[in-house]
Amino acid sequence: MKAVEVKIEKFLDNPNTQFIIPVYQRNYDWTKEQCKQLLDDVLEVGSSEEMSSHFIGSIVFIHDDVYTSSGIRELTIIDGQQRLTTLTLIYLEIYKLMKELKNENLENRIYEMYLINKFAPEDKKLKLKPTENNEKVLKYLLRDCEDEEYSEFSKMIDNFNYLRGRITEENYQTVLKGLSKLVFVEVSLDREKDDPQRIFESLNSTGLELTQADLIRNYILMRMNRQEQTKIYQDYWEIIEKQARDESSNMSLVSDFIRDYLTLENKKIPNKGKVYSEFKARYPENTLEDLEIVLKQMKSLAKHYNKLVNPKNESDKDVRKQLEYINKLEINVAYPFLMKVYDDYSKGVIDKTIFINVLELIQSFTWRRFILSLPTNALNKIFMNLYEKVDENDYLYSIQKSLLQRKGVQRFPRDIEVIDALKIKDVYNIKSKNRTYLLERLENFENKEPVMIEGNSDITIEHIFPQNPDSKWKTDLGFEEYNEIKENYLNTIGNLTLSGNNGKLGNKSFIEKRDLPGAGYSDSRFWLNKYIANLDKWNMIEIEKRFKLISERFLRIWKIPSIDLNENAENDEINIFDAEEPQGKKLEYAIFFDQRIEINQISKLYVEILKQLFDLQPETFFTTDLAEKICLVKTSKEGSLKQPVAINETYSIEGTFGSNKKFDRIKYALTVFNLEEELMIKYSGTS
Repeated sequence: MKAVEVKIEKFLDNPNTQFIIPVYQRNYDWTKEQCKQLLDDVLEVGSSEEMSSHFIGSIVFIHDDVYTSSGIRELTIIDGQQRLTTLTLIYLEIYKLMKELKNENLENRIYEMYLINKFAPEDKKLKLKPTENNEKVLKYLLRDCEDEEYSEFSKMIDNFNYLRGRITEENYQTVLKGLSKLVFVEVSLDREKDDPQRIFESLNSTGLELTQADLIRNYILMRMNRQEQTKIYQDYWEIIEKQARDESSNMSLVSDFIRDYLTLENKKIPNKGKVYSEFKARYPENTLEDLEIVLKQMKSLAKHYNKLVNPKNESDKDVRKQLEYINKLEINVAYPFLMKVYDDYSKGVIDKTIFINVLELIQSFTWRRFILSLPTNALNKIFMNLYEKVDENDYLYSIQKSLLQRKGVQRFPRDIEVIDALKIKDVYNIKSKNRTYLLERLENFENKEPVMIEGNSDITIEHIFPQNPDSKWKTDLGFEEYNEIKENYLNTIGNLTLSGNNGKLGNKSFIEKRDLPGAGYSDSRFWLNKYIANLDKWNMIEIEKRFKLISERFLRIWKIPSIDLNENAENDEINIFDAEEPQGKKLEYAIFFDQRIEINQISKLYVEILKQLFDLQPETFFTTDLAEKICLVKTSKEGSLKQPVAINETYSIEGTFGSNKKFDRIKYALTVFNLEEELMIKYSGTS
């Protein structure tokens, strides 16, 4: 590796040299703000007599001392693409300006020194050779194309237009002077002697932070020759990048997709910042053939991921409707499982009916849990392992059974507890997507003329008993009932409906809202207004009656599977937070981090769990009150304990606590570590 300080104009002026942006590099992604910062720096140094130079970071390239048959020296840029491309755009803008000003001398000088290799063949002509899409843009900009509009979105064109607005006849000489003062560190790598991938990982440039997907793409492609890179990129990676994208926001989701893919493969959810390291650990130094197998699997799943993220791309309207519902609920944690089920559907392993039933089941499971406010982090582990429970011979039943067998905070809420929770839940102040989902599904169930709420500004949520009621409400209801509704039922589903005339209804009395010509409840076609259309009053009794109708409809939409679990024969593993107190009981075994622990005493479980937690992250014991809670001391001071029990060679804990207190301390420790879902126990009976 050689590193020297070089002026940027000298670097670009290298004769018969082409700076190649390899396919494994991310796209040109600099924003106008970053272009502004670079141009501001150029103008500042260009107008300063005191500043002789300005440092702009490093440009790292691989140089194998290889020249093409046409005599062009190729340098593969592995870091510095964003700055190098933006500097090329600045020179390009000055070149265009010189054409307009008829300054042929400067026009030709910039064109032949910084933009092209004058005598090279066509494919080697550009000094900077970006990836395919950007190369088209650069060639378009080099042409006289004012009357020819570029049809696709391009950051390069956006930034070029921005630079065109700022580089003028009045300041171009200052810009050129500033460019002549720019210096950077030129880092030249020899593929045979250096490790470009390792160096790439350690770079901390001033440009945009690399995503996990950027690092993975480079890891896969950097070690290959140019021909292999192009093949793998075009056959696999480019397709994955196009599929793993939120098309409504044009946001890349490749890092998220690979995280979900690794979750399937490793049965463990990678930390968002460690997807690259997990990928490397899973696929270390594989051959081209091995990588193709992996990328083929990823490409296959990516097309299903695309439809989960962009339901509009699903051609079947019935499937698309369920995907839209799942998208509204943002059940992203279920994507690893749903991609595999989608794959089975696409391959004919299951038919459309089963696929839709699975999609509805996932909605019922997650939506019921939402109504109960059960912890969402429990879903991670559930969906991570759910596909393993699938029996192809009894596909739907095997999934239903697995979800229904969940206990405690992982449970599939039963009808009674869901309805009890729904009755008093504030569903007005939940996420707007979730609120729309609830009301839209209630309204449109078995409705042949469905009403679309989302995106329809004419239809809004209406409080039957208003948020700021007219004084007549208090007179009609009486003080106690008025306060009861306002304090406890105002934002519950029993008091909410839909209206296209919310502004007209306002805070009026119930009879006025019912009978308002052309806008009242009695003229509404909504199912949600059907019951109230003929009422003479609105009070607690009517809220209760209407809620009963809604709750019956709720249970028909978000059904719980009606299957025989033969629960008496099931293994009574239970989350420790849902278990009875252990006094007078023995354990048969425990499961921690999916590992079975053969242990029959609470005291031994206590020591084992704390030992594993301490090995996992000792600092947490001292940055919280956990060490104090369990009387953690260094072994050298264990005389301060009544019954010291060692958890490693250095530390001991107090062992005199009874079973119930040890149980409580285990739960407290799991809460501190945010691992409430990780410990299951099975009692064997009384001692």
